[in-house]
Amino acid sequence: MSRIGRLPIAIPAGVDVTLDGQTVSVKGPKGSLQHVVREPIKVGRNDAGELEVTRPDDERESRSLHGLTRTLVANMVTGVTAGYEKKLEIVGVGYRVIFKSPEQLEFNLGFSHPVVVNAPEGITFSVESNTKFTVYGIDKQAVGEVAANIRKIRKPEPYKGKGVRYAGERVRRKVGKAGK
Repeated sequence: MSRIGRLPIAIPAGVDVTLDGQTVSVKGPKGSLQHVVREPIKVGRNDAGELEVTRPDDERESRSLHGLTRTLVANMVTGVTAGYEKKLEIVGVGYRVIFKSPEQLEFNLGFSHPVVVNAPEGITFSVESNTKFTVYGIDKQAVGEVAANIRKIRKPEPYKGKGVRYAGERVRRKVGKAGK
C-alpha cells in the first residue's frame, strides 16, 4: 500500500470540499480550485470527515496514481487556506526588478530592452527590494511554473553567478581561465 496515498487529508475549518463523481472542488478563504481525478482512483470521505484516496487494485498505474492524487488534493486544500509563494532574487550589477502592478513586473537583466512579465490569472507579485521579489498564488503548480519561467529569462551563469535565482539557491561556480 502506498504510504502517502493511504494518509487521510484533514479538512480545516472554513474549507468546503465537494465531490462530484471524479471531480474534486475545494473552496476556501483564498479562492477555489478544481481537479479531475483519473479513473481507477476514488476520493471519498471517512467517518471522521476527512478525505481518503483509495485505489481498486495493485496494478502499476493505480499504484502510481494513488500517491499522486492524494498529494494533488492535499495541495489544493493547503492552497485555498494558506496559499503558496516562491521567493526569487536577482544577482548582477545593474540587474533589477521594477514593480508595475501586482500582476506585472519589469526586469532589467542586461538585455538591450526591459523584459515585462505579466502574471496569469490567480498569480500575484510583490517586490521587497529592487533585487528580491515573490510570486504568490493558491495553485502550487502555477506558482512554480511562473517562477521557473521568470528564472528562465536569465538563468544564473556559473562563472560570476549573475542572473535570476530562487532564494537560497546555491549556484555551482566554475573557475575561469587560468592566467599565465
